[in-house]
Amino acid sequence: MKVKETTGICVPFKDAEKIQKYLSEKKLLRTDLLLSKDKDYICFPIKKVPKELTSYKIIRKSFEKKETKPTSYKEMTSIPKRLKHELPTSYDIIGDIILIKLTKKLLKYKKEIGESLLKSNKNIKAVCLTEPISGEFRTRNIKVISGEERTTTTHTEYGLTFKVNVENTYFSPRLATERKRVASLVKQGEIVVDMFAGVAPFSIMIAKYANPKIIYSIDKNLDAVKYAQENVRRNNVLDKIDVIHADAKEVPDILNKKDVKADRIIMNLPFSAHLFFVYSLEVIKECCVIHYYDILKEEKIDERIDELKKIAEKNKTILTNLDVRKIKTYAPREFYIGIDITARKKPM
Repeated sequence: MKVKETTGICVPFKDAEKIQKYLSEKKLLRTDLLLSKDKDYICFPIKKVPKELTSYKIIRKSFEKKETKPTSYKEMTSIPKRLKHELPTSYDIIGDIILIKLTKKLLKYKKEIGESLLKSNKNIKAVCLTEPISGEFRTRNIKVISGEERTTTTHTEYGLTFKVNVENTYFSPRLATERKRVASLVKQGEIVVDMFAGVAPFSIMIAKYANPKIIYSIDKNLDAVKYAQENVRRNNVLDKIDVIHADAKEVPDILNKKDVKADRIIMNLPFSAHLFFVYSLEVIKECCVIHYYDILKEEKIDERIDELKKIAEKNKTILTNLDVRKIKTYAPREFYIGIDITARKKPM
């Protein structure tokens, strides 16, 4: 037990609440020390004696120090003080796994950082060092730095559960609100095409919280497709979702064989969705809503919109009601954006 000697003011129990409130309001009460009691008095540790309270008993005594527990992983992490400001202020939590990016200066201390994250997040079982998402399957290079040696977990959002392998499938927990928003826009009986479905969070959210006719949930990554199939089963939406292993370029052929066109299309492939925009236009009805996602610097957003309009023009389609939203910051002045687009076929 650690103690510190300081000035104290002793007051009868009947006056204790009133005096404590007064001392707090005047910022005279020492909050780093615990008050003490005996059978007749409560003694408050104070910074100085206010004239208004000199009628009470003033003493010098030792008060017990309060135990201060670290409130964040940053406070717990044992690294040189000069590097504390390098510690990330945010990280992704997928199920019971934390994904964190570290600067080169911090890599030497990755084990200490991982342990502090485990201690400060009771429900977390593993901490993974991650590199940025890359490649056509949008996967990450992952290294477990603390906790259980695994990369598979179950993530929950809005009452839905998604089994995810954070190493070989794409999933962003930060899009939960966006997925729910899109689901709220889907009208009864719509045909929905999810062109880059991953483990199917958009598709399942729509199937569960809207009433579409059918959702075609498509992805090129076979690992993602297997998880999507499992997630469709575990969320009881088998009757609403058709999971398909295919490249997005094959979507027109797939839907033509089924003799269907889309009322709504989801294009969640940041950095590359524009390369597949022409394929989405080949499967739309006379009027279709496209939820398009990209990662762009602010000054490049208008340029991308012009590019999409030119693609549409070449394909006898008019784009209207382009609603651009900055969903989250990806890097300084670079944003994960969503664009709700109404695409209409030009009259023949």
